[in-house]
Amino acid sequence: MADPVSRTILLLDIEKYSDRDDVEQAYLRRMLYDVTDRALESAGIDGTLRLRADRGDAVMELIDANAPVTALLRALLTDVPAELRALNRMASSSAQIRLRGVVASGYVAVDGHDGWVGSDLNRACRLLDAEPLRAALRERSGDFVLCVSESVHAGVVRHGHPGIPAEDFHPVTVESKNGPLRAWLHGPVPGTAAGGDHGGGGRGEAPGGSGDRPAPRGSGGGPSGGPEPRGAGDPEQGADGAADRPAPGGSAKGPHRAGPAEVPHRAGPAEAPAPAGARGAPAPGHVLNVSGGSVSFGGSFGGGDTTVVLGDRLRDRGERP
Repeated sequence: MADPVSRTILLLDIEKYSDRDDVEQAYLRRMLYDVTDRALESAGIDGTLRLRADRGDAVMELIDANAPVTALLRALLTDVPAELRALNRMASSSAQIRLRGVVASGYVAVDGHDGWVGSDLNRACRLLDAEPLRAALRERSGDFVLCVSESVHAGVVRHGHPGIPAEDFHPVTVESKNGPLRAWLHGPVPGTAAGGDHGGGGRGEAPGGSGDRPAPRGSGGGPSGGPEPRGAGDPEQGADGAADRPAPGGSAKGPHRAGPAEVPHRAGPAEAPAPAGARGAPAPGHVLNVSGGSVSFGGSFGGGDTTVVLGDRLRDRGERP
């Protein structure tokens, strides 16, 4: 076995490959190789800087450590999604190709059978088959998802190089038979999409609102559109919900505003149209009817003259008894 050397590891895998028939699988393999070759060429990585291993529904590339990882990541984030969109636009439903990708780094040796040996390579394969990466591809509308190892994130991604937005990568922990593996997924982590409900059962939100204001009240004034409870929010309501109106036979404590469901008062002996003035004209000002001990108000009390009706007598506010 040769001595292990430092390599950048690229893995690409076809989604739902085994669900296709032989003809479709052969087509998908050709497309996988074409997409991989074009992405590596776009990154400036030619055939002299890489070794390829075929895994049937996947491809593994061992890339020379001197090849720039930044160029490889930019090609994977931009060129590969564009290539897949172009292919799938013209392909039938059975020939759609969607890929999972992993970029890792580590030491790999080549044995006498041209096989690849190395624990870093094993961990990269665990990431490729991990459920978070599979779930991300299932939940997204795009055709490609990418995950990078902890070492690639620490050495390249987190520094925010042009075309590699560090804020778009999110940490994930992958369970494997060798223990948990930490990696970084490009795009939303499955099950934690932005904008979801974070719990809070406070005020309702107005349709189309930002959540900063409560939902509008119903037409009836109550929380659900019904009538507003008496005594709530009305300065003229007492603690028991009753209006501060004079008791029968008593005196009024203040002006009483007639509500929409005002109960009509009983007509007294002098109940009639507004009383006439001294010359037959309507009496100026407001009218206070006092009959049988009950009091009702016409209008509101303010400036001007007021006429008081007591039984069958008229008395102006300025008239003395």
